[in-house]
Amino acid sequence: KNHINRGIAIMTTDFGMQMEKVMKAEGFLAALDQSGGSTPKALRLYGVSDDDYVAGEETMYDMVHEMRSRIMTSPGFTGDRVVGAILFENTMDRKVLDMPTAEYLWKKKNVVPFLKVDKGLMPEEHGAQLMKPMPALDELLERAKQAGVFGTKMRSVIKMADPYGVKAVVDQQFDIAKRIFAAGLIPIIEPEIDIASPEKDECEALLKANILMHLDRLDGEKVMLKLTLPTVDNHYKECIDHPKVIRVVALSGGYSRQVANEKLSKQQGMIASFSRALTEGLTHQMTDDEFNSKLDDAIGSIFEASKA
Repeated sequence: KNHINRGIAIMTTDFGMQMEKVMKAEGFLAALDQSGGSTPKALRLYGVSDDDYVAGEETMYDMVHEMRSRIMTSPGFTGDRVVGAILFENTMDRKVLDMPTAEYLWKKKNVVPFLKVDKGLMPEEHGAQLMKPMPALDELLERAKQAGVFGTKMRSVIKMADPYGVKAVVDQQFDIAKRIFAAGLIPIIEPEIDIASPEKDECEALLKANILMHLDRLDGEKVMLKLTLPTVDNHYKECIDHPKVIRVVALSGGYSRQVANEKLSKQQGMIASFSRALTEGLTHQMTDDEFNSKLDDAIGSIFEASKA
């Protein structure tokens, strides 16, 4: 009886309700987590010129927060179609309509907040880029938990089918994922395969084998996976069906929204976690009506592709 009551108590906590939504809800994750390095490119696509801010300084983060706030406050951006949103640390530390961002997403929009925790990529070795060291990770996870964040995301990149490089990427991802789970957050493991890799299918075969080996070794931990849309449809089915996996999401990886949606709609049980493919065509110069309409269309098309 106590056990049952405890289970019900967990389900009524924010974390429990978020877990239920992330596991079962239709929709997709909005990746709003471009970091310092990729921010100027994101702003250029949004129609903001490099002269309008100083790269790496507060003016740049002000500008990108304005863009992200405009997305998050848009009427079509709600938990009905957007399951969760991945935030950059600077975004988590700011406010949207006078509420801390993670709180705004969950309380006002019913969108589950995630946080990007990696610090960027190391130089390429063995056809792969590992994540840079994260010396302040424990402190960041503590702050995220306090802010009401549900999970994290961290990205590595695989460019060639070098067994050593692929193994190193997956080993590092799972090592850090265990620390994240221990801190009370759900890790999204993202070993991206470069869509331009001449060995993309071989990379995918190696990656799946390494992921499944690590999943089988997990103790009580559960994880999410964020993977490049595969060359062979439903290649990651065993990962999607694995009892240790909460959800598998797809990155757009440089594909246009139309191509990413087409590829995604062929993957059963995989939902989107798009960044550029979500914000494609949105500009600073648009009126609010134009912006909201364009974003609503994008959300609708990604939602449909995720449902397929």
